[in-house]
Amino acid sequence: MTVAAPPVVDVEPRAQRWGRWFGILLGALVFAVALYALREQFATYNVRQIRHTIRNLDAAFIVQGTLFAVAAYAVLVTYDILALRYIKHDLPAPRVAFISFIAFSFSNALGFPLLLGGGLRYRLYNAAGLSSADIAMTIAFNSVTFWLGVLSAGGGALLLAPSGSADVFGVPLLAMRLTGVGLLLVVVAYQVACLYRRSPLRILGWEFLPPSGRMAAAQIAVAAFDWALVAAVLWAVIPQPPPTLAFGVVLGAFVIAQVASLVSHVPGGLGVFEVTFIALLHEYVEPTRLLSAVIIFRIIYYLLPLVLALVLLAANELSRGRSRLARVARLATGWVPVAAPALFSLTTFIGGAILLFSGATPEMRSRLRFIGDLMPLAVIESSHFVASLTGAALLVLAYGLGRRLDAAYYLTLFALPIGIVTSLLKGWNYEEAAVLTVILLTLIPARRHFYRRARLTAEFMSFPWLLMTGTVLALSGWLGFFAYKNVPYSNELWWRFALRADAPRFLRSLVGVSVGVALLAMHRLLRPVRIKTVEPDPATLDRVESIVRASPDTLSYLALLGDKSLLFSEDGTAFVMYGVEGQSFVAMGDPVGPPRHRKDLAWEFRALADRNGAHTVFYQVRMHNLPLYLDMGLSLLKLGEEGRVPLRDFTLDGGARRRLRRTVRVAEAEGGRFEILRGAAVDAILPQLRTVSDEWLATRGTREKGFSLGYWNERYLRSTTIAVVRRGDEIVAFANLWEGAEREEVTVDLMRYTPRAPEGAMEYLFVQMMLWGRDEGFAHFNLGMAPLSGLENRQLAPIWNRVGSLLFKHTENFYNFQGLRAFKQKFDPVWEPRYLASRSGLALPGILTNVSTLVSRGLRGAISK
Repeated sequence: MTVAAPPVVDVEPRAQRWGRWFGILLGALVFAVALYALREQFATYNVRQIRHTIRNLDAAFIVQGTLFAVAAYAVLVTYDILALRYIKHDLPAPRVAFISFIAFSFSNALGFPLLLGGGLRYRLYNAAGLSSADIAMTIAFNSVTFWLGVLSAGGGALLLAPSGSADVFGVPLLAMRLTGVGLLLVVVAYQVACLYRRSPLRILGWEFLPPSGRMAAAQIAVAAFDWALVAAVLWAVIPQPPPTLAFGVVLGAFVIAQVASLVSHVPGGLGVFEVTFIALLHEYVEPTRLLSAVIIFRIIYYLLPLVLALVLLAANELSRGRSRLARVARLATGWVPVAAPALFSLTTFIGGAILLFSGATPEMRSRLRFIGDLMPLAVIESSHFVASLTGAALLVLAYGLGRRLDAAYYLTLFALPIGIVTSLLKGWNYEEAAVLTVILLTLIPARRHFYRRARLTAEFMSFPWLLMTGTVLALSGWLGFFAYKNVPYSNELWWRFALRADAPRFLRSLVGVSVGVALLAMHRLLRPVRIKTVEPDPATLDRVESIVRASPDTLSYLALLGDKSLLFSEDGTAFVMYGVEGQSFVAMGDPVGPPRHRKDLAWEFRALADRNGAHTVFYQVRMHNLPLYLDMGLSLLKLGEEGRVPLRDFTLDGGARRRLRRTVRVAEAEGGRFEILRGAAVDAILPQLRTVSDEWLATRGTREKGFSLGYWNERYLRSTTIAVVRRGDEIVAFANLWEGAEREEVTVDLMRYTPRAPEGAMEYLFVQMMLWGRDEGFAHFNLGMAPLSGLENRQLAPIWNRVGSLLFKHTENFYNFQGLRAFKQKFDPVWEPRYLASRSGLALPGILTNVSTLVSRGLRGAISK
């Protein structure tokens, strides 16, 4: 990729950039402290004891825990059902169950509920027809329900727990009871507020009504029941619990440990949950049994739902074209294209983590002897080393799958079989091989979801992904040192090769993975920057002009102004034009050029914005490209509608065109004469056009705009066709035309006139340009945008509509938006929506302000004419 642009600066404030790194370092520090605490708690235990405890757990308890988990996820679906009732939006129950299950399985397992669960809900609910405001309210409602569950379950557990549990929590019994009462009082206050307050609440610009008293009661009941069921999963799988361990004690410890996990921001609460839960209950139950229970709990409640989500995805892929599963396929059609890359990304990440954790722990002796009888020692040793390297590679490839990179797809197809084979050869770990095989078989038919032809090393990992990857690598290292803590270290360990030499194999794999990750990081940090910033010189604009003239989209002519940066495709036949303002990289329209480059260019533009810590924004995009922007995780805001007049049958005949015929007669009776000029003829009249332009600006008391609108620029005007109205020899009005390739459409940009122009000069110009366009064989005349027309007045999101209306009204107010739609309607156009694709939520006002500032050439222009 190359970029032609005015200089681009880092738009991310230093404080925000340091804040992001501080969050990562804090999470890493908390995770390290948790691992150290776990090591201290299990100083006298080893991995074999934990494995033995898990093996000896009664299968009936595991079944009981699994049933509790199924019930818990069923209750979680009720969160979304209540939220949809609150926003008064009905969806089929199976679809709600799909969306809720997928979103909760992600957020529960990885510990980023707002980022992952909220992001998935946005994508899936948007595909189901919900607006951005509806989805935001759904996410907010679910968050409130979640914390009501924390307060009610935690308060009830502290209030009703037996007296002996005070020693567990290390506080006086009275303090524990009072804390429980305090938590429950908050829940009661919420219920009372919902019963009696009917006026809207306004928080951070959002305005919404509290739910009804009945719905609030349902929220509290559902949330409390959910927390109780999840705690019951863990309670059911604690090996040999003492009779004195009441469920209320486990519930209280579970709630405290979960809150600690959330506050820590460690992915999935790994380490933090274990340390907190074991510290609270170690006087009741031996730590090895508690850790065994937590491991089983994580498998039942976190891992299995993710695997089930993958199976559902695979079932959809395999059911296409099969009549007996057609209903399932239709049901999944809306969410599979959106969720598939994220699901494959997560499952591949889990597969990599499994290989790393397996390489850090001792092999089962019976299996090792079995494989040792079949294979040479060199094969076992090398398989262990390669399996660990493959695990680390899968962590990196998983990120590329989430970004829909075709290179990541093919490399993953190459890495997974290696992981399968080495899992079997290093210790006959058929369970790991089975998991990797399922991932591979479901990934193979999903090629169409990975369409980006970008280099894997060109992508910067997101901060959450870096944190998750670092967490897995650190945890695998800690697990190995914990497993082999009783093996005395010596230099000879590095060179010891034997069938039962698990510790030396771990050390060699640890070094190999560390060196591999370090080399990858160095390559990424030290490689030259591929995107270069240069001034768009005349040669660059000539290159752009050839692409513009080959594009059916007339909006591409805005690139010829030279006021926007240009991101080119690899072969230089397509580009994205964009501007930088505040914390926003704003693309003007859709990518320009051959359709085969559209997806890659859009993703490259997002990567460019990400590298600069900025928001990705696409302004005035067409409806047929919306799936692309949804795939990129952007939300959509309707800006208005664009009118296109069909020209093939356009005529002034008939009663409906009486007013237009009168306009033509009056203008020509006053001496008006229409002409079309090109090339050298335009050069000759530029001084006259400049006079008309300056007089028009002065008469209206406005100034030039930019970005999404043309302005006086002689080079730009020479590259377009000019329509003029003469009165005698004087030019009294003019407009410049954009002509789309393949005669698809023609449209007007600048349109200016003097007070000496005939009556109705603007309407006269439009009529004559349409007649000329029809005679030239154009299919449509594009009247341009009617901003804010066709918007739905959503009750739950009035604030964003008002903000958008205010900003865009001031952006181009010399076009008189309030009468613009009515003026254009007289030509009987076909209206097509235009959208803004960007982040939603609290970032939206800033993004709209940045767009307004770009168009108005400064904040001063955005709030004045």
